[in-house]
Amino acid sequence: MRISILAAAAALMAGACSAQAANIEFWYGNTGVAETAIQAECAAFNSAQSAHHITCVGQGSYEVSMQKAIAAFRAKNHPVLIQFFDAGTLDLMLSDAVEPVEDVLPDVKWDNYIAGARAYYETSGGKLFAQPYNASTLLFYTNKTELEKAGVMKTPTTWEEIIAAAGKLKASGHACPFVTDGDTWRVLEQFSARHGLPIASKHNGYDGLDAEYVFNTTFVAKHLQNLVDWRKEGLVRLGTDTKAGNFTAAFNTGECAMMENSSGSYTASVKAFDGKYEMSVGMAPMYEGHERHNTFVGGASIYVMKGHSKAEIEGAKAFLDFVRDPKQQMSFTSATGYVPVTNDVMEAIAKSGEANPPKYATAAVGIDSMNQPRTPDTRGIRLGFYVQFRQVFMEETQKAFAGEQTMQVALDNAKKRGDELLRRFEQTYKGVTLR
Repeated sequence: MRISILAAAAALMAGACSAQAANIEFWYGNTGVAETAIQAECAAFNSAQSAHHITCVGQGSYEVSMQKAIAAFRAKNHPVLIQFFDAGTLDLMLSDAVEPVEDVLPDVKWDNYIAGARAYYETSGGKLFAQPYNASTLLFYTNKTELEKAGVMKTPTTWEEIIAAAGKLKASGHACPFVTDGDTWRVLEQFSARHGLPIASKHNGYDGLDAEYVFNTTFVAKHLQNLVDWRKEGLVRLGTDTKAGNFTAAFNTGECAMMENSSGSYTASVKAFDGKYEMSVGMAPMYEGHERHNTFVGGASIYVMKGHSKAEIEGAKAFLDFVRDPKQQMSFTSATGYVPVTNDVMEAIAKSGEANPPKYATAAVGIDSMNQPRTPDTRGIRLGFYVQFRQVFMEETQKAFAGEQTMQVALDNAKKRGDELLRRFEQTYKGVTLR
């Protein structure tokens, strides 16, 4: 990974030189390409200065990292910095285990963060609680080579165009025109956001813990029923329907021609396609007649945990400054496909003379997608026990895909079970007012 050591060291100098040396830990939940990039970033930080030393520890997954961090906090042996994913935001905000990053670093120009990345991790009052880090959003990928073989010369941008293209692919003998896994993040959260639909009342929980799920009454229900019908017609496949057994792998091998996936999957797809296929990447598709709104930020952010010495906090601040640097973000984007999180990165890419290389393909489209017009229902999700709800949603909708119940029944069941989780969470934090 290319790192600008001098630029990074200069950014650190003011805060680090006078600080006492500290050894700090940063726990993260990524594996694969992202983990390699994180470890490279940590090594670069240690090489860029000598005032602090960071040890970056992988926990295997976001969920495991979250569980371990809370347990470690209770045992008072927790790290200074912890990477938490989007779904755990409210749980962590109310845990009393972290300091709002704006309080730790009051002089940072936090309004430089792209709106779509900042809003998700803000309090209801607008204070940023965590520093957005490995930001992803939902994008639309096509195998242009396979589409053109089937006579589809224009990349689809709407669901209507996708299904028309899928029909041509099927007619030409293609067994898997479009593939998905039906994941909650893709088919509920990101679909609702860009179509301007609420997932729950109280603006997805930002206005209070007494929110209730409403997705079963929105256009989401029609879309999911469409996926069921299109699958029956052979136009859409689930990952489990494919030879690869995984929707991303099925696209990367050329088995499937179109998919919606995280920007974080881009680098692996490019590598798999090299010398075999041409790929397009664009914003996730809309239904015709619906105004496009912002997609949610995915991935994770970095929190500063309470209970550490001044020297350790200084080390944490220095590392957060380091990863915020535009050139550092450029390196991370080119290595992983994750989207830059500050507005000045696109300017830095333009000045670098590398505005159009494939390695930055997700940067412009991802930022553009997250910066689309926002409504109070597309700010983010602020719902308790949301990690557990994602699993509930998957359990119920997968039953519908399997023909065990209708999709509407699945959504109604998911709403009922989800509301039960919300009421438990509300009771747990009875009397707490969201900030």
